[in-house]
Amino acid sequence: MSRILVYTNPSPGHLYPLVPTLTELRGRGHAVRVLTMSGALATLRELGFDADPVDPRIEAIENDDWRARTPIGAQRRDVATLVSRAPLEFDDVCAAADGADVLLVDVTGWGAQAAAELSGLPWATFGHFPLPLPSRDAPPYGLGLTPRADLLGRVRDALARRVILAPLERIVLSKLNALRAEHGLRRLRDAADIVTTPPLTVYYTAEPFEYPRTDWPDSVRLVGPGAWDPPAAAPQWLSKLERPLIVVTCSTEFQDDGKLAAVALEAFADSQYEVAVTTGAVDPAGLPSVPNAHVARFMPHRPLLERAACVVCHAGMGITQKALAAGVPVCAVPFGRDQFEVARRVVVAEAGVMLPAGRLRSARLRAAVRETIDRTAGAKRIAAAFDSAGGAPAAADALEELVTTRESPHDHDHQLEDRARHRDGVGAGGDRARPGPDRRADSS
Repeated sequence: MSRILVYTNPSPGHLYPLVPTLTELRGRGHAVRVLTMSGALATLRELGFDADPVDPRIEAIENDDWRARTPIGAQRRDVATLVSRAPLEFDDVCAAADGADVLLVDVTGWGAQAAAELSGLPWATFGHFPLPLPSRDAPPYGLGLTPRADLLGRVRDALARRVILAPLERIVLSKLNALRAEHGLRRLRDAADIVTTPPLTVYYTAEPFEYPRTDWPDSVRLVGPGAWDPPAAAPQWLSKLERPLIVVTCSTEFQDDGKLAAVALEAFADSQYEVAVTTGAVDPAGLPSVPNAHVARFMPHRPLLERAACVVCHAGMGITQKALAAGVPVCAVPFGRDQFEVARRVVVAEAGVMLPAGRLRSARLRAAVRETIDRTAGAKRIAAAFDSAGGAPAAADALEELVTTRESPHDHDHQLEDRARHRDGVGAGGDRARPGPDRRADSS
């Protein structure tokens, strides 16, 4: 059995999707140690895991992307936060890796990834949000663009990459490559290298919610979402519920999205719906009191989703996939970060609708919820796809395979060639790579 060191960025949205996999690994006899946010240590220890905090200086670095006035400005602030954490992450993982047999690190933990690569141990990343991986079958990441295969779409995508995303990529790579050069690691050539360098990336989603692609790298395994809530009792009022339920959620990491809760309460006050609002990082004290609403910072999502007709959310990947996994359609109101990408996937999958935060008004939200509920069939279709994706057992299988099939030098050279072909738009082996879902249980 292996000793597995797990490193996550300090956020519930980064840790919680991983918990079912960690539980599966421990159930198979592996020793699991987790470095993560300090606020989750007690819960993880109660679950029986060895858990320690990341360097407190990492948690002290605020992600202030919500202060930006444009989506591009928000992206710049977001990646600046991740880059500034990287040297501290590197030291964190180097100090903790002694005695580990395998490392599993956050796909956004760029310093942690460099330390894992330097360690010489088998290592993998896990992705809990849409991967910023270029593909001929998907638009460039970050803008929430609708996939288009026609000439206009190809021109649009090329311009977006060159004019908007390339300058951001250069900023990120200059910082990361300086750190990597300091420790003798090879230079990252482009943003795709960040995702394709790990020998394995466990990706917590599945097609067709993720855009179907013919050029997934062989290192990426789609296993479906990791849905998990901290242990908590269901609200008492839920057992007496007679009306349809709308669940409204704000982000657990502050991004100034309290307007979503306020407008939802106004929109559905005295309506035919019961409303459950979880405000997350937003203080609920200033929200209006509504007779048919229940407001708290946190409520367990699972029992709410069992009764919900619709979820209205900030388009965070966690709550969005939880809702869809329960067959509940989503009204996605993105505010920033990866949320434009998540919201667009909801629309393309016909599992809900998107309402831009700038258009968030009571009447528009009511209309959007009606339209969202009409897409329940699409949500159930995505739920079925998630069910068949393998889940935590598939993720654990992939990690065990990584440990038992350490790369030979020849294998490593072949993998680097495959990654180069992927950057050129050709799948592994010089042909079209196999689609992600068909490779979930591939143990070759």
